[in-house]
Amino acid sequence: MDKKIREHFIDVINLARDVFDHVEAEMDSTPERAILRLKAQYGPYRIFITELFNEQIRKYRYYILRDDWVEAGFDNSPDPRALRERYGQIGEEHAGEYIPHLHLENKTRLSLTEEMTFEAFVDWLRDNLAATDVEN
Repeated sequence: MDKKIREHFIDVINLARDVFDHVEAEMDSTPERAILRLKAQYGPYRIFITELFNEQIRKYRYYILRDDWVEAGFDNSPDPRALRERYGQIGEEHAGEYIPHLHLENKTRLSLTEEMTFEAFVDWLRDNLAATDVEN
């Protein structure tokens, strides 16, 4: 694993430990890619994080669940709804394109976003979840 990516993953884990409870993290790498998977608790919310780096792209998923309900989920997958939102239709020229977006209301609402970092995700979480729901 590239030293810069490993340091980035360690920074994410350390911030998660400062903000969340019951943090479980796993790093895995091959010469082609590096992955961080992290689970944690934030009051009544379960947090699921995945970051993947390879030579072509940085993929991420930052999800907040309450029970089985998706409160919010940021990712940059080639989601057909995100492609349609950005381009009006899904065409061959954009197939497989990674588009940063946000899922809300158990993935029934989608909006396009800027690329998300873990630090920005933590800020969003603190700003958007009712303080009375979280006992940190």
